[in-house]
Amino acid sequence: MISLRSLTRRFGDRVAVDGVSLEVAAGELVMLVGASGSGKTTLLRLVNRLIEPDAGSVWIDGEEASGLPGPALRRRIGYCFQGVGLFPHLSVAGNVGITPSLLGWAPDEIAARVDALLALVELDPADTRERMPAALSGGQQQRVGLARALAARPTLMLLDEPFAALDPLTREQLQGRFQAIRRELGVTGLFVTHDMSEALTLGDRIAVLDAGRLVRVGTPAELLREPGDTAVARLLATPRRQAEALGALLADAT
Repeated sequence: MISLRSLTRRFGDRVAVDGVSLEVAAGELVMLVGASGSGKTTLLRLVNRLIEPDAGSVWIDGEEASGLPGPALRRRIGYCFQGVGLFPHLSVAGNVGITPSLLGWAPDEIAARVDALLALVELDPADTRERMPAALSGGQQQRVGLARALAARPTLMLLDEPFAALDPLTREQLQGRFQAIRRELGVTGLFVTHDMSEALTLGDRIAVLDAGRLVRVGTPAELLREPGDTAVARLLATPRRQAEALGALLADAT
C-alpha cells in the first residue's frame, strides 16, 4: 500500500529525513517511533505531499504520489493528529462531512455517513451531530477527529500522536476503539507516537527513526527480543522500567 523509496528531506543545513525506505502492506499498521526531531512527522508530511522530498519517492497503492495533485491525494488519505484541529465554526456533522462534501457526495449520502461514523466511534448521532466543537470534551473531540479521518472511506490513514493529549483512561479507550475500527475496515496506517508502550500494543510492526534515519523495523516481539541498536534499546528502557515497577508493586500488594 505504501512504498517509501530512499526519501530525503532537508531544512536548510539540517537533514530531517535521510534516505528512508519502508514498505507498508495493505491492512498493516506501522508505528513510527523515535526521539523528538528524529523525522517522524516530517515523514508523514512527505507521504501526503504537504512537503516535497529533496530526493526519493513515495508510492501509494502502486501510484507515485508526485504524479497526483496534492489536494486530490490528501482527500484519499485519512489524517488524524494531536489537537484534533476541528473547524470551530462547523458543527460535528459539518466537520465529519467536509471531505465527502468536497468530493461531491450527495447530501443524503453525507448525512448517512456522518451518523454511521459517529456511531462507530461510540458517539450518539442524535446528541452529537449538531453540537459545536467547543461544547465537546477532549475525548469527544478526538472521536470526532477520528470519524472525520474515516469519512471518505480512505484505505490509508496517517496518524500523528492522535491520543497524546488525552487522560490515560480516555486514551486507552480510544486506542482500543481505533484498533477495532481499523481491523473492521481493513485500513492501512502509519502512526507516529512518542509512547513506546503505545507502539508495542497497537502496531503490527514498529519503525524506529534516529536523526532522520530508519535504524530498525520489526514486530513488537522482535524488538523486545532483540533490541540491537542503541536507539531501540533506549526507547524500550522506559516501558521495561514501568513494567518492572508495576510488577513489584503488584507483588507487594498480594
